[in-house]
Amino acid sequence: MDLRIFTEPQQGADYQTLLRVAKATEDLGYDGFFRSDHYLRMGEVDGLPGPTDAWITLAGLARETSRIRLGTLMTAATFRLPGVLAIQVAQVDQMSGGRIELGLGAGWYEAEHRAYGIPFPAARIGRLEEQLAIVTGLWRTEPGKTFDFEGRYYQLKDSPALPKPAQERIPVLIGGMGAERTPRLAARFADEFNLPFASVADTAAQITRVREAAAAHGRAPDSLIYSNALVACVGRDDAEVSRRAAAIGRDVAELKENGLAGTPAEVVDKLGRYAETGSTRIYLQILDLDDLEHLVLVADQVMPQLS
Repeated sequence: MDLRIFTEPQQGADYQTLLRVAKATEDLGYDGFFRSDHYLRMGEVDGLPGPTDAWITLAGLARETSRIRLGTLMTAATFRLPGVLAIQVAQVDQMSGGRIELGLGAGWYEAEHRAYGIPFPAARIGRLEEQLAIVTGLWRTEPGKTFDFEGRYYQLKDSPALPKPAQERIPVLIGGMGAERTPRLAARFADEFNLPFASVADTAAQITRVREAAAAHGRAPDSLIYSNALVACVGRDDAEVSRRAAAIGRDVAELKENGLAGTPAEVVDKLGRYAETGSTRIYLQILDLDDLEHLVLVADQVMPQLS
């Protein structure tokens, strides 16, 4: 099982903080560093010094790391026009030497749209579907040919479909718990399906839906990677777990129920239950970005037990 680090910079983190975490992610042997794509804090935090843009951040990290995969969970389709997004992601992929992955979702946080003047349309799933078709279509268009698209929300005519990414295919991540349209979109477009903060039982049920949708689409269900994003709160003993939970304003019992919390042995046991559902990759949501010892502990005492 792969372990990746997942951060929420809108809660309060500047680029230098993210760079420190990304470098620790690389040095400690994690598979990747991912970040949310949000422009407004959530909950009772001040969010200082303010938001950072996901793709500008990843462009910087692309030049300051050398091994780890880099990407978003998830970029909102409401934030960028699909042609512009395809250019941005392809360019950052070139800058990274082919280490970028694109998580793309419909967008859901209306308050951040109001705060920064971003339109928040009612029909977002249809827009997401067209964005997925356009972004992937632009990337796979052969050099020297053009790409056209005539949709309800977006129209492209004679696009040169440039630039091309460094990778032959940038992995696309789709996620969520929608029972019908989400699995169908994953079957059509996704290389990886991600379940955000889902229980073991809900993970098993949703993976089954996605596998069935893939088969109905004529695609091998095992051609997708299935993953989870879960908040991490790991300690050598109960006291350390409690200290880390308090630092992020969470209750230990709630974290043990809904996340990956406890001693390394407890966390490994719970990861085993997720593995039984077919999940092979975990994004560890790290909320205290100053606690790099947390990453060290997981790398030393959890990661070796997962191979």
